[in-house]
Amino acid sequence: MAIHPGVKITMETFSWGDFYTKWTTGFSSGNLPDMSSALPNHVVEMIEYDAIVPLDDMIDRIGRDRFYEAPLKEMTKDGVCYAVPLYSHAQVLWYRKDLLEKYNLEVPTTWAELKEAADTITKGENGAVYGCSVPMGVGDVMAARFLNFYVRSAGETLLKEDGTANLTSPAVIDGINYWLEMYRDNSPVESINYVVLDQATLYYQGKTAFDFNCGFQIAGVQENRPDLLPYIDCAPLPTIEKGAPQIGYETSNTPMVVWKNSKHPEICEAFIEFLYQPENYIPFLESVPVGMLPALKDISEDERFLSNPIVQQFQHAMEVITTAMDTGTAIGMENGPVPEAGLLTSQYVIEKMFQDIIINNTPVEQAAKNAEDTLNEIFETLH
Repeated sequence: MAIHPGVKITMETFSWGDFYTKWTTGFSSGNLPDMSSALPNHVVEMIEYDAIVPLDDMIDRIGRDRFYEAPLKEMTKDGVCYAVPLYSHAQVLWYRKDLLEKYNLEVPTTWAELKEAADTITKGENGAVYGCSVPMGVGDVMAARFLNFYVRSAGETLLKEDGTANLTSPAVIDGINYWLEMYRDNSPVESINYVVLDQATLYYQGKTAFDFNCGFQIAGVQENRPDLLPYIDCAPLPTIEKGAPQIGYETSNTPMVVWKNSKHPEICEAFIEFLYQPENYIPFLESVPVGMLPALKDISEDERFLSNPIVQQFQHAMEVITTAMDTGTAIGMENGPVPEAGLLTSQYVIEKMFQDIIINNTPVEQAAKNAEDTLNEIFETLH
C-alpha cells in the first residue's frame, strides 16, 4: 500500500471450516474476495466451479524454475496452473523426548509401537498427559487425516483411481479400528469433538505425548510452554511393518488464488509478486519458522532464512518435514488433482462415521459402508 497509494487492502481471517462455507456460498451470491489463501483440496473444487483465474503468466514472471515442481503440479489442470503456493509443510509424528526418556521408550517407527508407547505414557502419567489424542470433530478434516495416515502406509488410498471412495477394504477397516482403540485408551473423551486447534493446543500445553502435525507445533509450544521447547522433535510417520518405506505422507502446499470476480486481478498478482521478494517473504516465513517452509527453492538456500535461530535449533525437524514434502500429496490427490478429493475432506463424512461408531455403537463395518455410500452419492453430483 505504501508503494501503491491507490491500493487499499482489507484482510479477513476465517477458520478453514468457515472459509469453505464462505467461499461456496459466496460463489452463489457473488460475494467473494479479490484473492485469498485456500487449502489444496479447495483449489480443485474452485477450478471445477470456474471460480478462479489462471496464473501462468505471473508464475513465468516470478520464475517458474524457482518453484518446487510438486506444488505447481498439484494446482494444475489440463496444463493450466490456477494457484501458487504461499508456503509448504507436511504432517509428521511429533513426540516428547523427555517422556520417551522417562519411560525408556524409543521413537516409534510402527503403528503398533506407537500404540504401545502411548499406552505406557497414558498409564504412567495417570491423567496428567495423554498418550495420543485422536480428534474427530465435524467441521474439520482431522479424523480423515489420521485415517489417511494409516491407510496410506498400508499401500492404499481413501480415494480409488476410479474416483470412488475406499472405506470398506480390510486395510481401511484396520485403520478405523486402530484409531478407535487409540481413542478409547489414550485420548481425552472430548476429543470426539476436537478440530485442529483443539488438538494442537493439547500438544502445545504439554498434555499429549504424541501428535501429528507440521512444524507449527514449534511456535505453539514456544508460546504456551517454552520450558518444553528443548524436549520436542518429530519423526517420520509410522509404518505397519517394521522397516517398510513410508509412503503415507500428507503434504499441504497452502495456495493463493485470484478469484474470477476480482475487479483488480492485476493488483492481486502484483501483491503476490511483492510478497515473494526475499526481503518480504523471509520475514513472512519467520512469523512461524519451520511451520511455514519456503515455496521457492532459492529461499530455502538463502542465508537469511537459514540463520533464523528456530530454523537452526530445529534443523532435524525441518529435514524430516522436507523429506515428507518431497514424497507426499494432499488427501485424495495421490492420482492427481480431482474434484472428489475436495469433497472427500470438506463434507466431514469420515468424522461423522467415527462419531456414529462411538456415540451410537454402530458396528464398524456398517458405519464404514454407510460412509462409503454417502461419499459416492456426493461424488455422483460431479457428473
